[in-house]
Amino acid sequence: MRFVIVLLFLLVACDDRYRYFCQDPKNFSAKRCQRPDCQFTQDCPDYLVAPILEKNIVQVPNQSASEPRGN
Repeated sequence: MRFVIVLLFLLVACDDRYRYFCQDPKNFSAKRCQRPDCQFTQDCPDYLVAPILEKNIVQVPNQSASEPRGN
C-alpha cells in the first residue's frame, strides 16, 4: 500500500507546473503575457524565463592568470 502511495506521489510531482501563468511557454502568446498588459505586474515571459535572457547576454572573456597585468 505504501508503495502505491509513493508511486502516485512521484507521478504527480513530475508534472510540469509553473509558478506564473506567463512562465509556461504555451501561454507566451496570451494577451495577458504581452506588453503592455504584462508590464504592470512584471510577469512578461522575458522577465520570468531565464533561458531567453541568457541567449541575449554577451559573455566577456576573463583574463587568464598567465597574462601580465598593467601596473
